[in-house]
Amino acid sequence: MKLGFIGTGALASAIVTGLKSLADNSVTVLLSPRNAEIATGLASRYPDVHVAADNQAVLDNCDTIMLAVRPQVAHDVLSKLRFRPDHHVVSLIATLSREEIAALTAPAEKVTKALPMPMIAYGQGATIILPPDPGMAALFGKLGKAIEVEDSAEFDALSVATATYATYFKYLDTIHGWLKDHGVGEARARDYIATLFKALAHAPETAPDAGFMHLAEEYATRGGLNEQILRELTDHRVFDHFAQSLDGVHRRILKS
Repeated sequence: MKLGFIGTGALASAIVTGLKSLADNSVTVLLSPRNAEIATGLASRYPDVHVAADNQAVLDNCDTIMLAVRPQVAHDVLSKLRFRPDHHVVSLIATLSREEIAALTAPAEKVTKALPMPMIAYGQGATIILPPDPGMAALFGKLGKAIEVEDSAEFDALSVATATYATYFKYLDTIHGWLKDHGVGEARARDYIATLFKALAHAPETAPDAGFMHLAEEYATRGGLNEQILRELTDHRVFDHFAQSLDGVHRRILKS
């Protein structure tokens, strides 16, 4: 496969890094020069990763094209490019529909949406793919879990979950800050939190038939400390406000 990237940001970097960490890393990669620092850095690390002279050169020399530009500039960037009917276009742009991408990349006949997460650089996380695509499922399956979706509405709903990463780390940062304020060393607090939540992340795998609320209730022993914080946050409608934020992101995706 000759894999080209239009846009070379964090996701493109994660995909290339993940692919090149595999034992079979025979995919040749051609990068957009738009983000010179990331592109040249990747090219210097891997002998079969190169930087194109411009975006059109990426299209002219590759058969599979991943679109990784910011949604704000996507229309401007893509409308200037000449796609071929045989191009396989894989859009990583969460807020543009597959139909919009197909219109912008015509006459390319095969258009796939994929939404990976940055941790695929380390072979972790999941990538949702619309519509089911055996080739992309195989590629992203090497970098974590590939989840093929047939319905665009389901894909859009799943996409909302990717808007929660920063909030998760702010949650951890709040705990970290509290520990430091109460005399725990910064490094020790960070190490403890990271280890604690890494272990918690495995709980759904160890109990695959248990719902998340069931797990919450298992940890919230009656009269215990977990129950206290869960009850207080619930009483303050923290989770209701969180759900409303998810609704807002969903509306934004549907409007774009």
